[in-house]
Amino acid sequence: MCMKRENIKISGIPAVLWGKPSNDVYLYIHGKNGNKEEVEQFADIFIDKGLQIFSIDLPEHGDRKEEKIALEPWNVVPELQMIMNYLKENWNRVYIIGNSIGCWFSLLAFQYESIEKGLFIAPILNMEQLIKNMMKWASVTENELKNKKKIETSFGETLSWEYYNYTRDNPIDIWNVATKILYPEKDSMTDIEVMKKFVEKFSSQLTVLHGAEHYIHKPKEIEFLRDWLEVNL
Repeated sequence: MCMKRENIKISGIPAVLWGKPSNDVYLYIHGKNGNKEEVEQFADIFIDKGLQIFSIDLPEHGDRKEEKIALEPWNVVPELQMIMNYLKENWNRVYIIGNSIGCWFSLLAFQYESIEKGLFIAPILNMEQLIKNMMKWASVTENELKNKKKIETSFGETLSWEYYNYTRDNPIDIWNVATKILYPEKDSMTDIEVMKKFVEKFSSQLTVLHGAEHYIHKPKEIEFLRDWLEVNL
């Protein structure tokens, strides 16, 4: 797929700007194990509508795998806020599109921003609840985590007492962005009850991708995602 793209760096953060000059830009925030280039699978939809997309690599991802900055909210949130300020200085209108944990980082970073629209793909919305679920899966008690500070799990995640406390100290109580959500029916990262509470509290629009799990990647799932974007941009 051939489309206009420009590789740039903002304060050392690798980014790609997709599309021809426009007044409107979407900031794309990828999920864990993602990168700025994954936008390519649907960037044409935005470009055809006269929009641009600005995608970045989060810490430990893409071109930043050799950095010593960890993918932790106290590192990510200030970066996203800096990127948002850059975009607001250079575009008339800025929107967001997040994937997985990129959605939760967006909720933390942009809750006081004036953003007209947000698109969330398989979003993690309540990290405190997710960590509690992971503790159950790993048979780890709160006291154990408090005493050991960090615990490696058999399913590849590291439980962190500092991270857990951060989620409790930073609940998502404010979100004024008109948000449309694509939710995989079998998503193990966000319980359906968590999703329903978020949608009701923040008047979001929910679309369920039936039969799909958290990682949307199968051809029919990507086709559904593309159709959803086409309708909701």
